[in-house]
Amino acid sequence: MTVLRKKPFFSMIIIILGSLLVLVPVYWMVATSFKTTPETFENPLTLIPRHPTLQAYKNIITSYSFGTFFSNSLIVVIGATLLTLFISTFAGFGVSRFNFKGRAAFLGFILATQMFPSVIMLVPYFRILKLYGLINTHMGLIIVYISFQTPLCTWLMYSHFETISKDLDAAASIDGLGQFGIFFRIIFPLSLPGIAATAIYSFINSWNEFQFALVLTTSDKMKTLTVGIGQMIEDTKVNWNEMMAANLLASVLLILVFLFCQNFFFAGMTSGSIKE
Repeated sequence: MTVLRKKPFFSMIIIILGSLLVLVPVYWMVATSFKTTPETFENPLTLIPRHPTLQAYKNIITSYSFGTFFSNSLIVVIGATLLTLFISTFAGFGVSRFNFKGRAAFLGFILATQMFPSVIMLVPYFRILKLYGLINTHMGLIIVYISFQTPLCTWLMYSHFETISKDLDAAASIDGLGQFGIFFRIIFPLSLPGIAATAIYSFINSWNEFQFALVLTTSDKMKTLTVGIGQMIEDTKVNWNEMMAANLLASVLLILVFLFCQNFFFAGMTSGSIKE
């Protein structure tokens, strides 16, 4: 009986420690963003800003082209997410519902693409985009993001479609529906949680991407938010209050997207673990 009582206690301790591990850096980011520049370098460090100010937020908006970086990220991320979702949804449906020669090899290839570090593709991507004049363009980044996100998103959608009984397809086919009719009228409504989970994954992955955006955009007018924030690190100093303010603003959109879609996200991520 004593052991059973101790288990919830130790579980609670682990949960609290894990929560602190996540929340303390977030609190420090928020607190630092409201400090003055001299206060961020004081020793000992202050946990609560003595004179809270919005000056750091004003500086990043007026001095670092934050609006341009933000709009570039938004354009690229929305474009990449929508196109990745379109491709991976139909690809996942096709692999799930059609038996064709090489199907198992195709699924294995999809997983194999996730075993290689993306950095090995930097030079090939750069040379291809330069050949077609797509360096420093939104479309260039969108194409790159689609190419390395589609395999995993296809696997996620395939796993989700596998949880939907194929008897529904057979019943709809008897009623006279073709494959497109079956997909749009039967499968698509049932797949919204999986589609939402895949969309959130693609959105967050594209929003946080740094290395491709750094290499494939050399013009300040085309840089994304992650690259723009990286440029705030100067040769001789780092204004930590401005850096934290920029990171906080960059995180707000992700937090809102996740809070709005969290039910779909968890439903979609867990549905793939159960097969009808």
